[in-house]
Amino acid sequence: MIVITAPGFIVDEAEKINLLFEMGIKRLHMRKPDATSEEVGRLVAQIDEQWYDRISVHYHFDVAEAFSLGGIHLSGRTPEKPKGWSGIVSASCHTLQEVEQKKGELDYCFLSPIFDSISKVGYKSAFCIEELEVARDKGLIDNKVVALGGVNEKNTGRVKELGFGDYAVLGAVWQCGSLEEVKRCVRGMEGIFGA
Repeated sequence: MIVITAPGFIVDEAEKINLLFEMGIKRLHMRKPDATSEEVGRLVAQIDEQWYDRISVHYHFDVAEAFSLGGIHLSGRTPEKPKGWSGIVSASCHTLQEVEQKKGELDYCFLSPIFDSISKVGYKSAFCIEELEVARDKGLIDNKVVALGGVNEKNTGRVKELGFGDYAVLGAVWQCGSLEEVKRCVRGMEGIFGA
């Protein structure tokens, strides 16, 4: 499982991030579009540095370099990796054509929205299941493609059947209030996908 941070800062965020890593999440994507590098750096500094190689940063590539984080995520706002960057590089795709064009240049890419978004109101699935099955059968969806958008404990089995190498969550985790709720949420999703 890959977890993407909420766009704003939340209560006990570093504590929850450390817990997620202790529970075995694969990567954390630090996505704070309206934050400054200083604010993102303060959050990263509160995370146990043993996890730094498993953190990818959106937008704030200077923070990735300052803390020797493991990855960066390209976007329209930050389309190029920094000169000399040797870590993991990922990007988001919103069509199967984009996956076909970008996948070879990346360590992995997100494809979204697979299901109706949990965290973005009105952000509906862009794909029918049959279309994704055809893409899987052609080898377009494979272990370098990560399902994003509306993924929760009820549909991770479907994500696995569709051939995605992994899945990413945002709303499903950060809507959990307590650390115990976070644990239950992660266990429910990983139990299905890891089976």
